[in-house]
Formats: sequence, structure tokens, C-alpha cells
Amino acid sequence: MPTSDGDGWVECACGAKHWGLHGAAGVVIVDVGIPAVLMQHRAEWTHGGATWGIPGGARDSHETAVEAALRELSEEWGVNAAELDVLHDQVWTDHGDWSYHTVIAQALGPIAVVHNAESQEARWVPLSEVHELDLHPGFASSWSDVASQIDTLVKLSSE
Repeated sequence: MPTSDGDGWVECACGAKHWGLHGAAGVVIVDVGIPAVLMQHRAEWTHGGATWGIPGGARDSHETAVEAALRELSEEWGVNAAELDVLHDQVWTDHGDWSYHTVIAQALGPIAVVHNAESQEARWVPLSEVHELDLHPGFASSWSDVASQIDTLVKLSSE
């Protein structure tokens, strides 16, 4: 099993500090039937604590963004990649020396979340209501683009 080598802060060229020596990735789980996304209420002690976002974290050097996002999902929520159909992966933030990928995946059935200490709770939120939550700043900065991509994927699935 490869070792974890991605944990750590990057002093980014943009002037900010970002988590993930090789970048970071997270996953948005979509229920296209509602449509809704499974959101994470982050624990107080985490970076951006007490805000809403998605499970994710640092990429390891040997991982693709999708692999990292699905690993983080398993670690934080106990959700197995076999329960999902990965629909899309996109770099939503790219600073040259650090990037963040958002993976969009569809739930293949009911999802049972058993979250770890990084989450206060996880719940399905209708797409139209996500912007009303106190979103993690990084997630908030890309949410309108991610939501637009989800809308497109939802429309394609209904055709």
C-alpha cells in the first residue's frame, strides 16, 4: 500500500496557504432524482470549521484526483466508491503550484454515511438551497460553477 505523502500546507503563489502538498480533491455526491447533493457540516476544529462543504482533502503523489476524492470520501464518511458512478472531474481552482479538483458522482442507491470526527453531520440538500448554507470559503467560490455542471448532468440523465 502506498504511503500517504500529501498531508501538509503549501505556501501558494497566490499568497494563501492551502492544504495538500500535491493539491487536493473532494467529491460531490448527487441524487439526480431530487436533485440534491450530500453536504458535509464540517467539525469546528477543521480548516473552515462549522461551515458546509464536501468530503475531501490532500492528494498523495501517486493518486489521480478521482482516486484522492474517493479515498477521502471513504475515510471521512465510510462510503465505498462502488456505491457511486463518477460523472465528472474538473479543476475548479488552479493556482499553478496548487489545485483543487471537484469530482461529481451519482449515488447508485441509498447512501449510509458513518462520518468521522471531521464532520458534524451529513445531509441531502436540494440544489436550490445549497447557496443558503454557510459554505466553506473554498467551496463557496466554485459552487455556482459546480452547480451549473450538476444541472447539466441532471438534464442529461433525464433525457
